[in-house]
Amino acid sequence: MGFLKRFLKTTFRDGEMPRGASSFENLTEEELEAHMNVGRYGSFMLTDAIRPSYNLEVVPSSGYRHDVYQDKESGTRIPVLMASASRERLFDLFVDLLDPVGTQADVVLETSHERDSGNHKDLYREHIDLPVLKSTLYDFEDLLLDDGCCGIAVLNPKKPVEVQLDEHKLIIIYGHDTTEFEDILIEHDVPCSEDMRFITEAEHVHSSSDEYVERFEQMRYRLGIDD
Repeated sequence: MGFLKRFLKTTFRDGEMPRGASSFENLTEEELEAHMNVGRYGSFMLTDAIRPSYNLEVVPSSGYRHDVYQDKESGTRIPVLMASASRERLFDLFVDLLDPVGTQADVVLETSHERDSGNHKDLYREHIDLPVLKSTLYDFEDLLLDDGCCGIAVLNPKKPVEVQLDEHKLIIIYGHDTTEFEDILIEHDVPCSEDMRFITEAEHVHSSSDEYVERFEQMRYRLGIDD
């Protein structure tokens, strides 16, 4: 199935778009197809999972910035690194960022396949050896990169630390000491840019397919994660 056909099955899952506000609303099929077929902006290459708005309110680029997550209930503030990397670097970068998590970790698979707009389901697996996890992830590299309805998080609650490759194919790192993670980002030529904006901060669209739904189930089974 081509990208355009997959796009037409997609909804604006990060919130309802007010009528007249979407940059896609009045496009011809030719204009839409041309935009969906653009996978590179300068030196940055997108995966097939997501595309920016037609008016390019945010132009995809490589970099990371510091942020803070605050828990609403406890008020606890946790440092966050948000990163975007070009397709050819993204998967190896994510895998390398798992090393500081520890030799054993918990895994959360996130899926929004065939679910209502804005909703997703988390599937949890505790205590998996990192080499086993990495081997499985390499077997499903295509799914993790190109499915806009699939995300994964790897965490160690004892540290605590979490590394996430979300549905937008952004890398999000939570942890009180992010020094080691920043070193890995720099080694992969992902620069620090505190004023950068990410594709999630403007209108965007996700893409998936029936094939990826089947692949997701295969990965879930391989990781030993119950529904």
